Amino acid sequence: MKILVSAFEHSANVHLEALTKEFQGDVELVGVFNPSLGRPIVDLRALAVMGIVDAIKKLPFFLGLSKKMLALVPEVDKVLLIDSSGFNLPLAKKIKRQYPDKEIVYYILPQAWAWKKKRIPVLARTIDRLASILPFEPAYYPEDAPIEYVGHPLLDEIPRLKEKRSLGNKIAFMPGSRKSEIRALMPHYIALQKTLDCEAYLIIPEHFTDQIEELYGDISGFTIVHEPHKTLYECDFAFICSGTATLEAVLIGTPFVLTYIAKKLDYFIGTKILKLDFRYIGLGNIMFDKFQHRAMHPELLQEEVTQEKLLYAYRTMDQEKFFNDAIQLRQYLRHGSSKRVAQIIEEDHDH
Repeated sequence: MKILVSAFEHSANVHLEALTKEFQGDVELVGVFNPSLGRPIVDLRALAVMGIVDAIKKLPFFLGLSKKMLALVPEVDKVLLIDSSGFNLPLAKKIKRQYPDKEIVYYILPQAWAWKKKRIPVLARTIDRLASILPFEPAYYPEDAPIEYVGHPLLDEIPRLKEKRSLGNKIAFMPGSRKSEIRALMPHYIALQKTLDCEAYLIIPEHFTDQIEELYGDISGFTIVHEPHKTLYECDFAFICSGTATLEAVLIGTPFVLTYIAKKLDYFIGTKILKLDFRYIGLGNIMFDKFQHRAMHPELLQEEVTQEKLLYAYRTMDQEKFFNDAIQLRQYLRHGSSKRVAQIIEEDHDH
């Protein structure tokens, strides 16, 4: 079987790798994905976009890439789109217009339930199989929509919660994977490490190893590490930039404070023009709120990221409550998703 894949993000490629291990037959991937999984048509590093302004500048490049992907459709059996709705949803519409019989599977869906509900009927019309990783998501779709909750991919990658809540002075700092996020948060993390005088571990993506001084500043008080899951298992607490890492910490059982500072223009566009009005931005908090109607961990955004507030959040957090909440969230998510998505892709189109 030959599959056209569109997987831009690092996290999407981690989930894609887990998925390829579950295929029963021979599967060849073409399109956009990590080169460790085959021969992609583009270098993933060229696809990194830092905020809304940068996305506008790169628009001609992405339009050209969309044409290349469309040209590959006739030679594949199915299409697999993972996350990245800004590129993947317009691509899906083009594929359906030109090749209405080509089956499209969308894994890790656009969060249309949160801020673009008008997209839901479009997704239901355009995509043949919608693989949802959020238990509450299918309820937002029409009853006849081809959507199912398949489990959450992080439960494939994080099979176990800590055996018990750890108490100590080991703290992980995760300032994100985008340069703008790192530059905004590191001065706060450096000051925090000095104040707490803790055993501090700074989680740095390996591709930034040669830019440490320029990006991170004076990090002499930290031990540099590259493995987030291992570090979160070993640490007692964490300070984490918003993103998938927050849910990873929840599923491992490491209490943390979410901190996020976006570029002012991006934050303005997001909140005032696009009206992104989430009650919470942490994935764990969003999910926990759906069935327990409250947050699991503190969130500090924009001007709220101050030493005083960071220290207060750290010192007042009920860590035992967080650990018990983490057990509940794992039960709510139930199981991983790779096995089920592999079955969906390999199912005969005529079923």
